[in-house]
Amino acid sequence: MKITWYGHSAFRIEVAGANILIDPFLSENPSWKQGWENPAEGVTHVLLTHGHGDHVGDAAAILKQTGAMLIANFEICMYLVGKGVSENNINPGNTGGTVDCGPFTTTFVHAAHSSSIPGADGSNTYLGNPLGLVLHFSDDKTLYHMGDTDIFSDMALIHELHQPKIGLVPIGDRFTMGGAVAALACRRFFKFETVLPCHYGTFPIIDQSADTFLAGLAGVEVKLPEVGGSVML
Repeated sequence: MKITWYGHSAFRIEVAGANILIDPFLSENPSWKQGWENPAEGVTHVLLTHGHGDHVGDAAAILKQTGAMLIANFEICMYLVGKGVSENNINPGNTGGTVDCGPFTTTFVHAAHSSSIPGADGSNTYLGNPLGLVLHFSDDKTLYHMGDTDIFSDMALIHELHQPKIGLVPIGDRFTMGGAVAALACRRFFKFETVLPCHYGTFPIIDQSADTFLAGLAGVEVKLPEVGGSVML
């Protein structure tokens, strides 16, 4: 498995039979600044955790260009169909459900956050419940992208049910867990082999480094790729 981080919560996951983009906030991402075209090359699946603009990002353009499968909650799927994405390419679900994505499955799990997107007239469009995403592969380790979330005790059930070995964990505070709380969530509820922190360093009002998170996770392998950098697992 190859994991590339594009800053914020945007990741590309490459496994046998699939090139997956999660939360492709790219062209407007101040950490990346290089557009969506390269990250989207050959993409087969686009997964979205929730409906905020810094997570939906360039999904509509990528989906229309590539014909990739969209995996997200029902509200986000229909919102993007309204933006020109083909209804034939959506694979909707919601909390607790599992969908077959061909080379892998995605289970939608709880996240403690919100989900909406502003319109041009200043109104907000509700885009369903925020979600975490658990990806099960036949020949690779199970991966859990937490989305934007606080700690919650039912993380213990997510571990019991899915035994994820790779965690993509938000640590930036203000809109998600901060580093200390995120480290506690990993220690208390999971037995991750590898953790990649995210949702930090993007905007001035969130934490700029992973130092606090690292200090709380002694003994767990934490990968800190540069923006645009990759790790092989």
